[in-house]
Amino acid sequence: MTARKVGRNDNCTCGSGRKYKQCCAGKSDKMSPFSLVVTVITVGAIAIAVVYALTAAPASGSRQVWDPDHGHYHAVP
Repeated sequence: MTARKVGRNDNCTCGSGRKYKQCCAGKSDKMSPFSLVVTVITVGAIAIAVVYALTAAPASGSRQVWDPDHGHYHAVP
């Protein structure tokens, strides 16, 4: 015997008395908790990498000094 597929306009199988489309139909479309955690960790790691890349000092070992005559920074060894 095969189980009958629940239609959108059928009564919900959870017993709420509401139609399936207004009750439990959207629950299957939600992201699983594991996928949500992985997504949050990935987005957080990307954000940290971008912030680090934009704020990290150059690896040349030189320091930057403002030159008011030229209106920008110069590298000083």
